Amino acid sequence: MEWSDVRIYLAVVRCGSFGEAARSLGVSHPTVGRRIKALEDEAEQPLFRRTGDGLVLTDAGDTVLALAESMENSALAMERRLAGNHERLEGILRISCAEWFAGYVLAPVLAELTHRHPAVVPEVIASYRLLNLSRRDADVAFRIVPFTEPDIVQRRLMTMSYGLYGSAETARAMRDDPSSVGLILMNTAQSHFPDVVWLLDRFPHSRRVFTSTSRAVQAQMCLRGMGVAVLPRPLGDAMSGLQRVETPDEIPPRDIWVGYHHDLRHMDRLRAMLDIADAMLADSAIATQWPRA
Repeated sequence: MEWSDVRIYLAVVRCGSFGEAARSLGVSHPTVGRRIKALEDEAEQPLFRRTGDGLVLTDAGDTVLALAESMENSALAMERRLAGNHERLEGILRISCAEWFAGYVLAPVLAELTHRHPAVVPEVIASYRLLNLSRRDADVAFRIVPFTEPDIVQRRLMTMSYGLYGSAETARAMRDDPSSVGLILMNTAQSHFPDVVWLLDRFPHSRRVFTSTSRAVQAQMCLRGMGVAVLPRPLGDAMSGLQRVETPDEIPPRDIWVGYHHDLRHMDRLRAMLDIADAMLADSAIATQWPRA
């Protein structure tokens, strides 16, 4: 049983179809079909059966799954260990973080990293999804929630301040009649975020007019006069045309956490980026740029 075939098998299990597995791996649909058939020929029995809801594992496929995941863990551990022992400051550094954080907070850090070490290529995976660091979906991640996965080295990097923002016209309307201004919020899955709770409690008579998982999209809707939104200060303060609306109480700040797999602790390009991030983004450095309201 070859790892390349097992990798395709696991992709089919997780994606539910040959087509989605092919797209996730960057290979052709026929390639996935051939490799699965090779595994089934080796097992001398089918590993999947087709249903109206897609592919499901047969009993044999279910038996193989635990062995395949064990093989995957070993292969990924070897990959992480080799990457972590790479002594030269060169190669791709995969970074997971929210889009607004990449564009308005992390960008100067990455620019400085490539200035000091031109052979290092930062690759930003800008998404609100929490990627799996053990599977090397990313080498390092910045989040507003602590990490819960095993074998992750993590620490609090900084505290992020937030502000209430709107267009000039919206800001005037907020002073005259707050209930007339719409609220721009995170979507339902993020409705528990402290800033969402604060905004709804602070303006109980205002209606919700727009939701998005993207802070950058929220900022664009504010610019177009749709309503007000709570935004990270680096994003809101940088957007020309937005005004920060003064509030009598402070909007809850959020801690920013950085984490990476234990096996990558010796990766020099990761260490270099973290050292620069500490120097540029630690609370003492960032406070002079975005002081709390």
